[in-house]
Amino acid sequence: MRPGRLLETCRRRGLERLAVTDHNSIAGAREAAALDPQLVIIGEEIATTEGELLGYYLQEEIPAGLTPAEAIARLREQGALISVSHPCDRFRSGAWKLEDLQLILPQVDALEVFNARTMKAADNQAAEDIASGAGLLATAGSDAHAYVEVGRSGMLTPPFGDAAGMKRALAQGQIVRRLSSPWVHFLSSY
Repeated sequence: MRPGRLLETCRRRGLERLAVTDHNSIAGAREAAALDPQLVIIGEEIATTEGELLGYYLQEEIPAGLTPAEAIARLREQGALISVSHPCDRFRSGAWKLEDLQLILPQVDALEVFNARTMKAADNQAAEDIASGAGLLATAGSDAHAYVEVGRSGMLTPPFGDAAGMKRALAQGQIVRRLSSPWVHFLSSY
């Protein structure tokens, strides 16, 4: 997606914050943040050797292919908020095996408990059950790969401006749960 059009789409839909979490890169997030630093949170979806992590408020890119422990350590060095993206989605290559997920739960801040692109409701529910049982914060997102998906799902929170503020805001957040059409997966391929 083009950063300018993405931000215009956000404004049209009334979004006040947008976490740009491209796969294994913060270049697009930096470009979008340069256009509107108040709207954009620089983030990254990081492919580790066991599953994918989300980092928010990054200063430096985290390379793909690290162990979860190493990726988490590098995120902590930056003061990032750390979540686990679509942890139980059976159709994602970046989903976690339960035993691997259990190992990192004490080291992360949150789990994504609702992903608009997750096709099985039971997978989102399993993530929510794990987060609740582990006492972790919940995140939710559109996982938008196309403009039509932007703002489909997300969080209603009090205002915040950094990772610590985001953590406090998530504790008070309400999830907006709207699934994307299964057809959006064809958009990603196209």
